Amino acid sequence: MASHQPEFLILDEPTRGIDIGTKTEIQKLVLRLAEEGMSVVFISSEIEEMLRTCSRMAVMRDGEKVGELAEDELSQDSIMKAIAGGGEK
Repeated sequence: MASHQPEFLILDEPTRGIDIGTKTEIQKLVLRLAEEGMSVVFISSEIEEMLRTCSRMAVMRDGEKVGELAEDELSQDSIMKAIAGGGEK
């Protein structure tokens, strides 16, 4: 049975290599879908894009999760610290 209103969407680098106007439209669409209640996993290597789009973030390094940041913790500095110090116990 086909679902016309999925609850979950995974996007892997959806804005890589496209013009800024289209990139902005994709980001707006992702935010709208999230506001409507859809869970969106947005994979990107662009920190600025993630800061504009995410309400929380899992930080990955070498295929492993090294940090998890809540909306009030999201900053370029906190992301870089998670990447640099992640995985250390």
